[in-house]
Amino acid sequence: MNILVTGAAGFIGSNYVHHRLNSSEADQVVALDALTYAGNRANLAELEDDPRLIFIEGSICDAQLVESVVREHQIGLLVHFAAESHVDRSIDGPDAFIEANIVGTHTLLRACKSVWGELGLAGGGHFHHVSTDEVYGTLGPEDPAFHERTPYAPNSPYAASKAASDHLVRSYNRTFGLRVTTSNCSNNYGPYQFPEKLIPLCILNVLAGRPLPIYGDGKQIRDWLYVEDHCRAIDSIIARGSVGDTYNVGGNNEWANIDVVRLLCALLDSRFQDDTDLAKRFPESPCAVGTSASTLIRFVDDRPGHDTRYAINAGKIGSELNFTPRENFETGLGMTVDWYLDNEVWWKSVQGKNNIPSAKN
Repeated sequence: MNILVTGAAGFIGSNYVHHRLNSSEADQVVALDALTYAGNRANLAELEDDPRLIFIEGSICDAQLVESVVREHQIGLLVHFAAESHVDRSIDGPDAFIEANIVGTHTLLRACKSVWGELGLAGGGHFHHVSTDEVYGTLGPEDPAFHERTPYAPNSPYAASKAASDHLVRSYNRTFGLRVTTSNCSNNYGPYQFPEKLIPLCILNVLAGRPLPIYGDGKQIRDWLYVEDHCRAIDSIIARGSVGDTYNVGGNNEWANIDVVRLLCALLDSRFQDDTDLAKRFPESPCAVGTSASTLIRFVDDRPGHDTRYAINAGKIGSELNFTPRENFETGLGMTVDWYLDNEVWWKSVQGKNNIPSAKN
């Protein structure tokens, strides 16, 4: 199958490219990415010699480029990750989110409708849209988890732009018969995540001896999913999901932000105790002198419109597609910490690409 992956040099997109090429010897993957601040060609460096991978630098808002890629490479499956996704950035500058997440998604849908219609594939080509649980808004401590019928109530420009893109995808199925599926996923973590997000930012701040900024009281709750499990879920939806349907993907791991950071600190404390070379590599870390990383925790002013709790009811994908995550939070977080410790060259290179906000999530 010829597959177009948008946002393929970003965090989840690059993990999906790795996953897809490692899972199938027959697939040809066209990786499209605009290489903005969070897109990093180095995320695909290990695959650059693989003849099944074609990398194209370009924007999903470039209608002529997108249509030519779908046509010339005879794309039969489009997996759409490309998005502006950082909530703080959407508060500071919403325009980029409207352009990428709404206009960009529509440009892709329009191209697929046109090209697949010409080739007689409108009902055979497959467009999978990757969305977020943030479109559902926020939950109280005792509220039931988001399910696929939860009304949309986005609270940030980022979430609103993703909600709009979800509706566009649905409309192209209902109006034009385009073969689509959508997944709304909880917070991802794992390798190649740009260090403005909670987990990689805190890992790298501990290594550098910098404060760990926590919004408000840190009791905001998120459901966490290891990125490789997300990739597996997407493949399950593409292979066996109902056309036109939406599937919520979660990790069954609800954690308060402050508890996530404390667990990270404990893992890093343990890694430094077990490996004396880490103190030599990262002498600015409190762990290098036997002090707990948790001494770096600092509480900062909360951000506007900060959602209290996200929680995913993933019963549908479990019962209909027999999907369950392989990793629990402790195992996935341990692998993530180890990846960042082992890939210092990667994260040092991306840290310089753009200003990284001091608080997040």
